[in-house]
Amino acid sequence: MERREQLVSVAFGLFYRYGVHAIGINRVIAESGVAKKTLYNHFPSKEALVAATVEYRDRQFSSWIEGRTQLAPDGQSAILALFDALDDWFNEREKLIHPFHGCYFINVSAEFSDLNHPVHQQCASHKRSMLGLISGYISQIFSDEKTVVTLSEAVATLKEGATVQAHVMGDLKAAVKAKAIAEELLKARFADHATAVLL
Repeated sequence: MERREQLVSVAFGLFYRYGVHAIGINRVIAESGVAKKTLYNHFPSKEALVAATVEYRDRQFSSWIEGRTQLAPDGQSAILALFDALDDWFNEREKLIHPFHGCYFINVSAEFSDLNHPVHQQCASHKRSMLGLISGYISQIFSDEKTVVTLSEAVATLKEGATVQAHVMGDLKAAVKAKAIAEELLKARFADHATAVLL
C-alpha cells in the first residue's frame, strides 16, 4: 500500500470511529507508522487529509452500494436490494466496508457545518450521487418525471432515516422497516398508475 493511501485509510478509520475533531494529526502519524514530514508532503493541512478521507469513503461506499444493487433484475428489486445492503451493514454482516458507525458524510458534515465549506460540499455531493443512483432505478419503474422525482426523494429519505435510526437509536432493524415502507410506496404508486391508465 502506498504511503498516501495508507495515511488516508488509517485517518478514515480513526475519524469515522472517533470523530474528526477528536483525532489529532499525531494520532494518525502514530497509527499509520509514517513520519510527520511524509504526512505533510502529501497533505499540507489536517483539513486536506479530511477531504481525502471523504473522497476515499465516497469511492468505497459508492462502489459497494452499486455492486449490491446493479445485479438486481429490475428497478424495484434494485431499490429493495439497497435496503438489504444497509441491513447487512448495520448488523456488521458486510465485510467489504468498515464496520458501522453511522454515515461518515453525515458525521463529517456536522463537524464542518458551514454549508459552503468545501468539506461539507463534498459530503453533499455524495448524497446527491446517491439520490442519482436511486433515481436511475426508479426511472426503470416509472416514466413520469414527477413520479420519479417524488419517489426518488422518498426512498433517499428512507435510506438516510434508517441510517440515523440505526446509529443514534441503535435500531438494527431500521433498514428492514425502511424497506417495507419503500415497497409499499412503490406498490401504491404503481397501482395509481395502473388505475390512471385504465381510466
